[in-house]
Amino acid sequence: MDLTEAGQALLVRASEALALASDGIEAARAVASGKRGRLSVGYMFVLANAILPRLIPELRRSVPGVDLDFAELSASTREARVLDRSVTVALCMPAINHPEIQVARIGAQRFMLAMPTSSPLARLGSVPMARLHGRPLIALPHPDHGPASSAVVPLLRRHQVVMPIASRVETVHSAMSLVLAGEGLAILPACAQLGAPRGIVFRPLRDATDSLDIAVCWRRDSQSPLIGTFIKCAEKAVARM
Repeated sequence: MDLTEAGQALLVRASEALALASDGIEAARAVASGKRGRLSVGYMFVLANAILPRLIPELRRSVPGVDLDFAELSASTREARVLDRSVTVALCMPAINHPEIQVARIGAQRFMLAMPTSSPLARLGSVPMARLHGRPLIALPHPDHGPASSAVVPLLRRHQVVMPIASRVETVHSAMSLVLAGEGLAILPACAQLGAPRGIVFRPLRDATDSLDIAVCWRRDSQSPLIGTFIKCAEKAVARM
């Protein structure tokens, strides 16, 4: 049976519609399987130089069809950004403690002492905790304990060391700026060395093994199939730090 011109046009449109529907089904399957989609990754500045250059190529290899975007987080914004879904996953140090947020610990970073190169302590290969007593501290708050806290208080208390707090800052790069200005010393995770400006040196703390956990954090109710793949890629990146 020959089709009229109108019938032929209708057949073409019907074929196009079926093809689009098929493409839509395949696209939906790809998203559901984690082969396609979008992954928004939040990260704390202190982890950026240490992890991102290793993590991003790993993600590109593992999920080449997924669109990636990245957002810097701070201690005061990280929890809210995960909860409001503006990031799918967050690389945090330490982990977020919230009942609606799931955590996978993927590594840890030991504390080290950051100081100006002109400091007498910079001549030491490692610094005894007792040498810190009475020296001014640039303190970073513990994200779960509010701005008046310090993430290194347990370390100092255990060694019976008192360091008067010269300044409280929210980010590692702010702490290093004040250290460089001669305002005090900072006790920071080892990976902060990779972003340290010229004029600052890091030394291990003798007889101190305290560390901060590195964690992947995401909403507990998230259904994203990409989270498991992201965790595996992040674990590989941290293992190569």
